[in-house]
Amino acid sequence: MAENYQIDSTDRKILELLQKDARRPYLEIARKLNVSGGTIHQRIEKLREAGIITGSQITLNPKKLGLNVTVLLGLHLNNARDIEKVIAQLKTFPEVVEAQFTTGSFALIIKVMVADIGQFHSFLVHKIQSMPEIQSTESFICLNEPIFRSFPVTT
Repeated sequence: MAENYQIDSTDRKILELLQKDARRPYLEIARKLNVSGGTIHQRIEKLREAGIITGSQITLNPKKLGLNVTVLLGLHLNNARDIEKVIAQLKTFPEVVEAQFTTGSFALIIKVMVADIGQFHSFLVHKIQSMPEIQSTESFICLNEPIFRSFPVTT
């Protein structure tokens, strides 16, 4: 059942409300959607069982925590067969907050968050460029993040 669960407009509205505030009480959602609290509870459980909802989280402000520099870093590998080894190593670096397999020039693009440019330089030289599987890198320092949002809940 979970694999074939088809969401409807009520499920979409629930998801939209939860994306805005994952801690929103079920009864508040129920009142907004004119349904019972039990209905919201059941639907959220079905969405979890179906793997549509995979967790909940709080969004942190990185600058308030001292992470003032965000860099997108393109990675060229020496050999495509090394991708799993590289991913495993990247997972051990707390500076790496995202990694994307890509088409085009780079095998991977990673998002790195650090306190300052000096810390990024140290990360780049001592961690990334010291990996024998990495052929070369290209850094894109983010100046601003004008759009940051979850993807829209659509068909």
